[in-house]
Amino acid sequence: MEIQQTPEKHPILGGKAYVYKRGRSSYWQAAAYLRGYNYRTSTKETYLHEAIHYAEEWYFNLRGQANIGVLETPAEKQEKEKEITFRDVAEKFIEEYSVIAEGQRSPKWIEGHASRLRVHILPFFGDLLISEVTGGKVQEYRVFRMTPRTEKNPNAKDNRPFKGKIPAPKTLHNEIVTLRQILKTAVRHAWITSIPDLSMPYRLSGKVSHRPWFSPAEYQQLYKATRKNIKETLPHLKWAAEQLHDYVLFMGNTGLRPDEAKNLQHRDIEIVEDVATGERILEIEVRGKRGIGYCKSTVGAVRPYERLLQRAKPKKDEKGNAQYPQLADVVFPGSHVKMFQNLLEREGLRRDRDGKNRTSYSLRHTYICMRLLEGADIYQIAKNCRTSVEMIEKHYAAHLKNSLDASAINVRRTGYSLARNNPEKD
Repeated sequence: MEIQQTPEKHPILGGKAYVYKRGRSSYWQAAAYLRGYNYRTSTKETYLHEAIHYAEEWYFNLRGQANIGVLETPAEKQEKEKEITFRDVAEKFIEEYSVIAEGQRSPKWIEGHASRLRVHILPFFGDLLISEVTGGKVQEYRVFRMTPRTEKNPNAKDNRPFKGKIPAPKTLHNEIVTLRQILKTAVRHAWITSIPDLSMPYRLSGKVSHRPWFSPAEYQQLYKATRKNIKETLPHLKWAAEQLHDYVLFMGNTGLRPDEAKNLQHRDIEIVEDVATGERILEIEVRGKRGIGYCKSTVGAVRPYERLLQRAKPKKDEKGNAQYPQLADVVFPGSHVKMFQNLLEREGLRRDRDGKNRTSYSLRHTYICMRLLEGADIYQIAKNCRTSVEMIEKHYAAHLKNSLDASAINVRRTGYSLARNNPEKD
C-alpha cells in the first residue's frame, strides 16, 4: 500500500492564506498576500491542524491591524530593525563628548554624564529604539524615578528593602540634561529629525527661594569667631586659622566663587587706588567656570590680602629660612573646609532660617546681598560677579528693595482723583 504524503503547501480561508514547509524545518510556516505586500511568519507548530489554527488567527490579526492603520509593511519592519537603539546613541555621545569637551569641561562633569547613564538612564531607555524615546516615555521615566521603591532588594543578603528616598530635583534635572545631550547627538547624526518635548508637565511657577547667606549681623559674628579661633586654636593649626580668617574677609569683600578663589594666584591680584572713589581696592583677574573675568573688590579686602602676602608658609626651606608667597603661588593653598564647617556649627551658623546649609559659597551670596542692601546697581554687580542680572533677580529678590526707585513707582497723574483709593479721605 502506497503512503500518501502531506502536501508542502496547504491553502486556508479560501486561498487568502496558506501554510507550507520550508527546507528541512519541522515547523509549518504561514504566508498571506494583503494590500500589495507579502507577509510571512513561523507558526512554531509541527502538526498541520495546529498550524492551520495559528495561521487563521494570525491572518485575522493582520486584517485588524490593516483596518485601523497600524499594520507595518515588510519594508517598514525591515527599516525599523535597522534603526539604532538608545544604547548605541549613548555610547556615541560619550565617545564624542569626552574628546570635544576635554579642556572645556572638568573631568568630574564628564564622568557625571557617564555615571548617570550607567546607573539610571540606560537601564530604563537602553533597549528602546531611538525613535521610541518620546516625551511621554520621558515622563514615564520621571514618574519611575520619583516613585519610592519598596520591594525587596535582591542584592542584599538579609533581604532588606530598597531605600524609599526619591532623587532631589537637581539630581533629576541633571539626568534630563544628560538625556537631552544624547538626543541632540541623535539629531546631529540624522537618526531622528527632532528632539521630543522634555519639559516638566503640570509644573507651576516655582516659589522664590533665597540662597543661604550671612546677614550683616551674622557675618560680623562669623569673622569675629574666626579671629577668636586664631587665639584659641592649637599651635600647629594657627597658620590654617589665620588663613581661614583672611579667607572669610577676602571672599565676603570680593564675591568670588570658591573654585575661582582656589585657582587664584598672587600675580592675578593688584592693589590699586580706584580713580572713581579714591580708595585702595583689589583688581583681580579671575579664572573659573566662566573662563577669564575681572573683579574689583571693596576696601575691606585689601588688609586681609596684605596679611596673606606677609604671612610665611608653614614649612621652611632647606636652609631653615621662612618662605613667603611668590607671584606664581596660589593665594589659598590647601583646604579649610573642615575647620570652617566646625566653626559654623559652634557658632550656630550652619543653617539659615530656611534650614539650608551654609558653605563657603554663602560668602559669595553674602557679598551680593550686601551690595544690594547698600543700593548698588544690579547690572554692575552682575558684571563684577561674572553672572547675569536674571540670576541675581531670581535668587536675591528679597534684597532688591533698595534698588527700587520709589519716585518712579509712585507716579501720580496730574488731575487724576485718588479719593476712592484713599480711605483717609472717605
